[in-house]
Amino acid sequence: MIITNQFNLPKPFENIAKNPSYSKGKAHISATSLLNSPKIVTLLKKHDDELTQDVSDMIWSIFGSAVHNVLEKGADEHNIVEQRMFAEVDGWHVSGAIDLQVVDTDGIHIKDYKTTSTWAVMNDKPEWEQQLNIYAWLVYKNKQVPIKSLQIVAILKDWSKREAERKPEYPQKNVAIVDIPLWTFEEQDNFIKGRIAKHSAAEFAMETNGQLDECTPAEMWEKPTQYAVKKEGGVRAKSVHADKEEAEVALEKAGKGFILEVREGGRTRCENFCPVSEFCDQYKAYLEEKRNV
Repeated sequence: MIITNQFNLPKPFENIAKNPSYSKGKAHISATSLLNSPKIVTLLKKHDDELTQDVSDMIWSIFGSAVHNVLEKGADEHNIVEQRMFAEVDGWHVSGAIDLQVVDTDGIHIKDYKTTSTWAVMNDKPEWEQQLNIYAWLVYKNKQVPIKSLQIVAILKDWSKREAERKPEYPQKNVAIVDIPLWTFEEQDNFIKGRIAKHSAAEFAMETNGQLDECTPAEMWEKPTQYAVKKEGGVRAKSVHADKEEAEVALEKAGKGFILEVREGGRTRCENFCPVSEFCDQYKAYLEEKRNV
């Protein structure tokens, strides 16, 4: 990947972006890539030399790495920090770097640091549960020690004291501890094998010029189009519907002074965050379909 510096940020920003501390080592795939869309991971490998990214778009990633480096210095004799582990399954070597292992008398507590948004801790993040259970699988495979708990330590970069005072459901501090459900080892093993099968199929398709499986709606962060019945000039909707005909019936019942607002859906990741969207036949077909509507 080619790293650019369009806004002329100081050279250290550019240097660290070009030489990140993260590496999956000699593994076939990292835990985070295992959770990513197989289509995206495969296209990233295929088009790596053609991709560009600006340093300005990597600031929060750099910030997150800095947080990890600082917290690593605070470890004591009961903590294992930034330990990278490897395990083999179905011919694939999987790796993962565990931010913090707290060693107890009867097992290990796994904690992962996230520099993230308040939205992330107020909504379901299934990928967090999946990632930490992969880490638990790696630790157990390597150490044969019971895993006692999983937690996300979320550092909230957009936290607001005012919002915390106004909303009881809002995180009350700018660091939130999120408990993550711990799966059985069998559940972890089956999940990882299922993910490897998908990535293996994608690699085979690329090597044989076959058709890559399409990204799922969840992988594209797809939001469906919705239809809101709201008072003319108002802000809040009286009701929101996934079906247009249902919304029209609700609009008729609402009576005079109400309007139907169309809230267009979209594929947020494809449109704004996918690094290989320009090479993706699925996204190109989606754009063509939208143009023809």
